[in-house]
Amino acid sequence: MTVYCYGSINLDHVYDLPHRLAPGETLAARGYRVELGGKGANQSVAAARAGATVRHIGAVGGGGAKDALASFGVDVSGVQVVAEATGHAIILLEPGGENSIVIHPGANRAIDLDQARAALSGAEIGDLLLIQNETAHVAEIAEYAMGLGMEVVYSAAPFDAEAVQAVLTFTNILVLNAVEAAQLQEALGACFADLPVETVIVTKGAEGASWHAHGTPDLHVPAMAGQVVDTTGAGDCFTGALAAALDDAMSPQDAMRFAAAAAGLKVGRAGTAAAMPTRAQISAALA
Repeated sequence: MTVYCYGSINLDHVYDLPHRLAPGETLAARGYRVELGGKGANQSVAAARAGATVRHIGAVGGGGAKDALASFGVDVSGVQVVAEATGHAIILLEPGGENSIVIHPGANRAIDLDQARAALSGAEIGDLLLIQNETAHVAEIAEYAMGLGMEVVYSAAPFDAEAVQAVLTFTNILVLNAVEAAQLQEALGACFADLPVETVIVTKGAEGASWHAHGTPDLHVPAMAGQVVDTTGAGDCFTGALAAALDDAMSPQDAMRFAAAAAGLKVGRAGTAAAMPTRAQISAALA
């Protein structure tokens, strides 16, 4: 089977700060780097390194980011080159691994819908589609994919209540962090059992992650203990690894453990896409 990802491709500008930036403060960074990022690209790389066959659908303003994504083993034939600049993010990395992020969407909001649909033409029933909120036409692509018989896995981030409501009807698995889950329940006034999705997964950082599915007992897996270096992309790592595990027909419990182990390895490393662990590394951590 194949994991498709319709999602953002960014260049991450990462600034290593000596402390959290205060309002009005000018602060010299201790380090700086540029690397491939974006929730979509991160999830594609995480799934590919976790063993899945991955095809990415998105847009860039030039070849550099597209080539970088391809270097991780991701099929980029569905990545459009548009007139808008490649999306980018400014990441302020604090001691202890926490971060603040500002995103400029750029090309991610200039995707041609017809070309994106055409890139899904080879999908088969049961293939997975990963989507997030950093690109244009998310609801339209989710609806189209569901019509093809694909399983739609939706990371509702960055959280936007209106966008989530538009996509939920076309979602099989909804992935949220604890803050996003609270925002969703407040915005809709509904508990997970009342949502029109089969499964809701809530990631809780150091507290692990939970799986809530209609008609089955809830599952919870703990986080993998270890030193936290950089939390950037940890949620994307979890989701990409989870998609690879489900595509490999793992049970929900095993898929969640696999994804939690992947995320645990990721937070122990600096960086985003390049810091995603391989399947062998995840398996070794589980062992």
